[in-house]
Amino acid sequence: MVALLALRRGAGAAGRRWFVLLPPLLLALLLARPAGALVEGLYCGMRDCYEVLGVSRTAGKAEIARAYRQLARRYHPDRYRPEPGDEGPEWTLQSAEEAFLLVATAYETLKDEETRKDYDYMLDHPEEYYSHYYHYYSRRLAPKVDVRIVILVSVSAISLFQFFSWWNSYDKAISYLATVPKYRIQAMEIAKQQGLLRKAKEKGRSKKSKEEIRDEEENIIKNIIKSKIDIKGGYQKPQIRDLLLFQILLAPVNLCSYIVWYCRWIYNFNIKGKEYGEEERLYIIRKSMKMSKSQFDSLEDHQKETFLKRELWIKENYEVYKQEQEEELKKKLANDARWKRYRRWMKHEGPRRLTFVDD
Repeated sequence: MVALLALRRGAGAAGRRWFVLLPPLLLALLLARPAGALVEGLYCGMRDCYEVLGVSRTAGKAEIARAYRQLARRYHPDRYRPEPGDEGPEWTLQSAEEAFLLVATAYETLKDEETRKDYDYMLDHPEEYYSHYYHYYSRRLAPKVDVRIVILVSVSAISLFQFFSWWNSYDKAISYLATVPKYRIQAMEIAKQQGLLRKAKEKGRSKKSKEEIRDEEENIIKNIIKSKIDIKGGYQKPQIRDLLLFQILLAPVNLCSYIVWYCRWIYNFNIKGKEYGEEERLYIIRKSMKMSKSQFDSLEDHQKETFLKRELWIKENYEVYKQEQEEELKKKLANDARWKRYRRWMKHEGPRRLTFVDD
């Protein structure tokens, strides 16, 4: 019994020693590297690319290209004929194809200066096993086209799409305003004062049809609306500086401008304690309302004047204004027929029941 316990204790101690030695052994196996400089699967495999082409390590590009052409003509599968040095049962058409591929691989390795530099480094530093794998596959898998060109083309395409999309929205806004009586009448009066409509009719009496004259008058009205009305917000006239391409190019300038503006803000209002001007007050109000600059600019002037009169740049005043707006919205929804119908449906029918309502 004592011998059995001693045996079990010995086995347990041996198991613990193996458990302690296991991580270093696994690490040693993981970091094990081949002793030779040539590695199977990299470049010419276990063959030296210089020996494959029959040139020295100091050979120039012309000598390497000349050796490649000679060997390629010799081992090309369509032109291969056994030569005195190739006699033997091991030299077949398949072996000639393999030799041709090996010659081509050696030439592809040595003709490029960067790849040749990596290969020479592998021959001189065989101990850096994983580094050679990284350099080899990073060059093989690298995109053939410059990434900078791809990014430039993509950004340019997005910018063109932005410009035409914004211009289409702007044209739709002008076409809509041309149908609004208020703006159309004013534009026609301006056109009559400038004699544009009379000139269009005089030019079109002999050459143009009524439809063409009507289209020309419509274009005149639209051009007057474009020149007299400043559309803001999402339908404003597209500006080149707002495109993605120009925003990226101007990003350093905009960043420096923002840093200068922010430092001035801290110095003037936080350190010196100056009072906010109208522009600064509107900026604080816009930030409190979480509106973009284009959204805030699209508001009417009387709305901005109301914001300033109520001093909404002060946090407490803005909280009161926000609460009033929420209460007003609740009253509007309470008096809205569609909202009442929806609340009745949610109360009696519920969202789980499928109903069909004809409006």
